[in-house]
Amino acid sequence: MSYLRGGVSRPYGGTQNGILALIAFGWFLTLGTRFLLPAILPQIRGTFEISNTTAGFAITVVWVGYGIMQLPAGVLVDRLGERLLLSLSLALAGVSLGLIGVAPVFGVFLVACGSFGLATGLFGTSRGIALSRFFEPNPGRAFGIALAAGSVGSAALPFVGSALTDIAGWRLVVGLSVPLFVGTAAGTWVTITPRSPQETEDGEFSRGELSESLRRTFTDRAVVAGFLGMVVLLFTFQALTSFLPTYLIEQKTLDQGTANGLFALFFLVGAGFQLLGGSATDRYGTRPVVLLVAAAAALTIGLLPLFEGLFPLTLLIVVTSTQVAGPSVMNPYLIDNLPDEAMGTTWGLLRTVFFVVGATGSTVVGWLSDLGRFDEAFYLLAGLTAVATAIFALLPKR
Repeated sequence: MSYLRGGVSRPYGGTQNGILALIAFGWFLTLGTRFLLPAILPQIRGTFEISNTTAGFAITVVWVGYGIMQLPAGVLVDRLGERLLLSLSLALAGVSLGLIGVAPVFGVFLVACGSFGLATGLFGTSRGIALSRFFEPNPGRAFGIALAAGSVGSAALPFVGSALTDIAGWRLVVGLSVPLFVGTAAGTWVTITPRSPQETEDGEFSRGELSESLRRTFTDRAVVAGFLGMVVLLFTFQALTSFLPTYLIEQKTLDQGTANGLFALFFLVGAGFQLLGGSATDRYGTRPVVLLVAAAAALTIGLLPLFEGLFPLTLLIVVTSTQVAGPSVMNPYLIDNLPDEAMGTTWGLLRTVFFVVGATGSTVVGWLSDLGRFDEAFYLLAGLTAVATAIFALLPKR
């Protein structure tokens, strides 16, 4: 694996190490800031005087914005390349976060949340295509490193941000992320040089090629099973992570600092599972790894309502974090099984469905919690994760 040693120059400009570092840090910021919002949700609710259902809807808006941008991002990455989309995503996300931080009323806050989702939506598809191209034929470890960086961000930024919120307020905490996004956008623009004219021309495709790509995609058992399993898994992941700190505070009577510490632990341990999952997938294949990941998460999510106390909750959350490894296992598998023509567009379409459907999870859990059914919401998530496990069992053996 040259990208873990000296770094090999690539035709796109930077070394593999440099490209991976920028993509990983960009995802660290993108995902970490997205999960900062659930961590400071009690303060946001207090500022705008809103219910759990309304707060959950704001998180849904972020993820819907992210989801609906996947298809346009896939089309654009086929034609314009990864450099422009990755840099533009980071820059626009910084601007959107600035708007979130200064929103005077909830309506403006909601629009800013949607803008942040749309901006970050340019990053995910471009990241996946870039990693698959730069680190072929075995991109699993590179995916694991990049996605693990996002999980570390998901642990570090909410934990640090929630602590700073008590001192400086949530608006300033959100605003502090703006220069980080803008600086990383500039670094990405410098590190990843444009595609050559030939590569840009190769990214163009006809309607007939797109139709054929979609036909082959949705008649391929491997892709269909992986796609359906990921739709369900991302719904449960989005729902779980949107309200886990709030659930621990309201149902398990933990203080906010402890709840956010466990939320950080969820992503830190999940980052380790992502690294292990990526490497294990390269060695053993996707099916056994994703089955283990999903089955462990289904079991422990279902046990969370049954236990009290810091130690058992910590243990359950550690095992539940295996769910974080799902995308690092399934993303390279799905991309590898897509037709070469219009790969970015096809992958963008799949991701749009993943995240638009998944985005509804936070609203569903928020609604159930307002009905006094918080525990039942977690039982629902456990059952759905078990369904995802059964679907993954249909994946062809390696």
